[in-house]
Amino acid sequence: MKESKIGDNIEKTLTAELWPAGTEIKRYLIQEVLGLGAFSTVYLAYDRDLDRKVALKFLAGELCQNPDWRKRFREEAQTAAQLNHPHIVTIYGVDEFQEQPYIIMEFVEGGTLEGYLKNRRLPVEEALELAIQISDGLAEAHGRGIIHRDLKPSNIMVTSRGRAKIVDFGLAAILTRESIAQEGLIVGTAPYMSPEQVQGLPTDNRSDLFSLGVVLYRMFTGKAPFSGEGIREIFKAILEKEPLPMSEYSANIPVELERIVARLLNKNQNLRYQRAEDLRIDLRFTLEAIMSGRVQYRGRKKDYLWSIAVLPLANLSGEREQEYFCDGMSEEIINALAKVRGLRVAARTSTLVFKNSSEDAREIGRKLHVDTLLEGSVKRAGDRLRIFVQLIDVASGYHLWSERYDRDFQDIFAIQDEISQNVVRSLQLILSDNELQAMTRTSTTDTDAYDYYLRGRQFYHQGRRQSFQFARQMFSRATEIDPNYALAYAGIAQCSAMLFHFYGESGDIHLEEADRTSLRSLELDPDLPQAHAARGLTLWLMDRFEEARKEFETAMRLDPQQDETPYLYGRACFQRGELKLAAELFERACRSRENHEACYFAAQTQTALGHNEAALAAYQLALRAVEKRVQLHPDDARAYTMGAVSFCRLGDRRSGLEWAERAIAIDPNDAGIQYNVACLFALEGEKARAIKSLEAAVQAGFAHRDWVEKDPDLDSLRDDPRFKALKWRDQ
Repeated sequence: MKESKIGDNIEKTLTAELWPAGTEIKRYLIQEVLGLGAFSTVYLAYDRDLDRKVALKFLAGELCQNPDWRKRFREEAQTAAQLNHPHIVTIYGVDEFQEQPYIIMEFVEGGTLEGYLKNRRLPVEEALELAIQISDGLAEAHGRGIIHRDLKPSNIMVTSRGRAKIVDFGLAAILTRESIAQEGLIVGTAPYMSPEQVQGLPTDNRSDLFSLGVVLYRMFTGKAPFSGEGIREIFKAILEKEPLPMSEYSANIPVELERIVARLLNKNQNLRYQRAEDLRIDLRFTLEAIMSGRVQYRGRKKDYLWSIAVLPLANLSGEREQEYFCDGMSEEIINALAKVRGLRVAARTSTLVFKNSSEDAREIGRKLHVDTLLEGSVKRAGDRLRIFVQLIDVASGYHLWSERYDRDFQDIFAIQDEISQNVVRSLQLILSDNELQAMTRTSTTDTDAYDYYLRGRQFYHQGRRQSFQFARQMFSRATEIDPNYALAYAGIAQCSAMLFHFYGESGDIHLEEADRTSLRSLELDPDLPQAHAARGLTLWLMDRFEEARKEFETAMRLDPQQDETPYLYGRACFQRGELKLAAELFERACRSRENHEACYFAAQTQTALGHNEAALAAYQLALRAVEKRVQLHPDDARAYTMGAVSFCRLGDRRSGLEWAERAIAIDPNDAGIQYNVACLFALEGEKARAIKSLEAAVQAGFAHRDWVEKDPDLDSLRDDPRFKALKWRDQ
């Protein structure tokens, strides 16, 4: 290994002579020096044209002598400027002054992570939040083919609000060009370099992930994983030594977090994380597990809850229409297991992503952050069922229990009870009498009524006007067969309320139906969480909010793991202007990270609160959830409208407008879809398209005239004669 000049340790400074305060550099006025490094100097400057503070990064004088190199510098800076992400410092432009190139960047109020970490070790939760944000920024850059190559605490800014932003993308790429490499420079900062960098081998995104592992190790322990008296000793440690487990420095480091950082620091790049997005997911799940007290610490007795994910049962019936039964049965098992206090159950929306997946069970379990997986298949032929299920230990991949059931359809309730109880027995959990009773309790004993209920749930989850109508028909048929079916009455109430709320259909008729059936559901089963959620939704739409609040909170107390009630409660609070509570509720509903509507409204709430950085991060999360939703449900027009808005808010207007048009193409006769798209078009300055969609919404029966008159999204249209000429159905 040849002698090298390394990052901050370079003996010979290459930095140009400093510009004093007051120096005018084109439209920028130098105010002070923010940082002085081996390859660059950063100044705080005032942009007189745009009346804002910026940061100017001047590259070292000796590196700027070659005109070809200056050209390459401009090209690399322009590439890095393509990055537009809440956790990456924005590059506004690149220019030259007296033959010295400089980058114009966003000025971040705060300081570097290096300063943030000085003389202290961060609490695990705070460090994890920052780690998630950094990995999110890396995922964006890597997705665009941009590698950092010098990730370290001094290249990560922390805003005054505690938000992480990566800086200096592209700079290392410039310095690795042949003309610079001839200077004998290895790019990077010794303690944070990957084994590939140390050996002068080609690097890719996995090298960045190794460097991030070093950063995270320091964040969580306050120590460097690789150290030595000089560069040679540091390099030797990186290539040959394994760092001490993080738990050696702190008893508060969960085993899962230790495993994540150890994987990042694997010397074999093929055994590290391959994508920053996968890292971000694991870090997020770990934070959620810590916050809920469900993690294991090395050397401690297991004092956390078991966790399980029930994957959608595979349909082996050969008939696609039997999907409703397989999905419904999976959901019923989830609901039964969720009643066990000693068991954390992954949400249905999380597991649905892995429907028909060919991924290894252990990999799925890792992504869902669970200890065990329940998977299986269903074959239904007339009144006969063949069901196979198996419980898998995620860590080892071994079966904990498996069973095959060849039964009549009439035995479906007994089969579901047996599966749930065998899971509990296999995990050696002890049930109280109340838990056992709750697990085995069913709202109906009639299998025909139950079959109609499952069909209704399938339609309800599609979330469209027509699907709500079909779902209500199925739920109504279930109550005709079994007049005491409380769960089916709750389903009718929710469908009626959704049709009134989103589509203004039949006005008071739907609201009256929701009122009647939600009361009937509660009368039949006062302890049914779905009944209280349906009643809360109905009361909110009847403008009886305080009563609705009590019902929503009761539903969440009875079933704290489900995400639909906090989402509906959040919508009610958002409409009333209780934005802080709405944000908390949407965050709770987003815990599965797959409830795309909750994630979307979380972003809208952060925008309404004026938390712009948090809103951008939330829109990133919402867009990912929406993309997963449309992969599974390509005909979900409402999801496309949410994706359209998310794209536009994240700066990708072209994709946003394309998604809006796709939503209309999927369901042009849906009044709610046309109205939502009209609002987006109006905000994006597409007045003609906005008016066209509004006209289509009115023609399709959109009846919320008062809503339209108050909606600020439509303010740009109010003086348009075509807007004034809209013929409302209630006129």
